Amino acid sequence: MHRRISPREARRMMQRMGLSMDTIPEVEQVIIKTSSKEITIEEPEVAIMEMQGQKIFQVTGGKLSEKAVERKLTIPEEDVRLVADQTGKSPEEARKALEECQGDLAKAILLLQSKI
Repeated sequence: MHRRISPREARRMMQRMGLSMDTIPEVEQVIIKTSSKEITIEEPEVAIMEMQGQKIFQVTGGKLSEKAVERKLTIPEEDVRLVADQTGKSPEEARKALEECQGDLAKAILLLQSKI
């Protein structure tokens, strides 16, 4: 037979192992953003467990929705100058190449060097 562990005993065992657990009250929304989508969880239950200095968030329940996100690429001005200097092209041409190559400096330089 298995003996049931009471919540009080479970909490004591967790404390002995250095694990603490608590809930965050009144959570309205949790948003998870990735490079291509945004996941929104409405009215979830959120628990925080802390073990050896690490926090672990557990999100349960709630209404889930997803939407694709289009990220605007930001090209730093110093990248534009670097590509223009390396290729002898204008800053406008360098920016256009960087945009085509998703900001990859090496690819942008190779792209411009391959254009005669």
